[in-house]
Amino acid sequence: MARPFLGALRADWRAIFARDPAAQNAVEVWLAYPGFHAIVLHRITHPHQPMRIPALPRWLSHVNRFLTGIEIHPAAEIGPGFFIDHGMGVVIGETTQVGSNVTLYQGVTLGGTGKEVGKRHPTIGSNVVIGSGAQVLGPIEVGEGAKIGANSVVTKDVAAGQTVVGIPAKPVPIDAIHYSPGFMPYGTPCGEDVDPIRARLAELEDEIKDLRKELKVLKTARQPQPKVKSA
Repeated sequence: MARPFLGALRADWRAIFARDPAAQNAVEVWLAYPGFHAIVLHRITHPHQPMRIPALPRWLSHVNRFLTGIEIHPAAEIGPGFFIDHGMGVVIGETTQVGSNVTLYQGVTLGGTGKEVGKRHPTIGSNVVIGSGAQVLGPIEVGEGAKIGANSVVTKDVAAGQTVVGIPAKPVPIDAIHYSPGFMPYGTPCGEDVDPIRARLAELEDEIKDLRKELKVLKTARQPQPKVKSA
């Protein structure tokens, strides 16, 4: 048990320095990174859940929330290399499953949509980035390498490698993200218009302009030509 626990913590530790340019040194991370504190406390709490010790796991997760502002249900399964940047307001539900090397930002909810029993929270694949304020709800699957933009609301499956934004979340046009196949802070391409609805409206506007040009040509061609008087 100790070896997987320590291995996961090492991966969590390395993830901070790999994904956060503000992480300057080990002392700073130990003292001032609530996201790291939260995952350490969760990895301590999680093994107690199957023991069915009354109230203890939930109490420990409550202490975790009190100290860090991050609420992780003790039954949630979280893989190694997990990183919560900033962290305040993150909520991770009971039946959530998270793969390896996943990044969350502040205000993210991995939650359910009702009082159904069984699997009712998301399954997050490896190498996923979820931007601040995003709500990922229900027993849906987010594929490996997917990115969820800040403040998006996701209630349907997200394909592997796909980037989604908006309310409800919709896929971003591929040409807007071709330059950034890897880690993308906050899950949102910067410097590009990534709103899929606005992008589609722009396409329709271009089509209307082309149709107007064609219609003008047709009208000109149908106009009667003036008769030339014979000498």
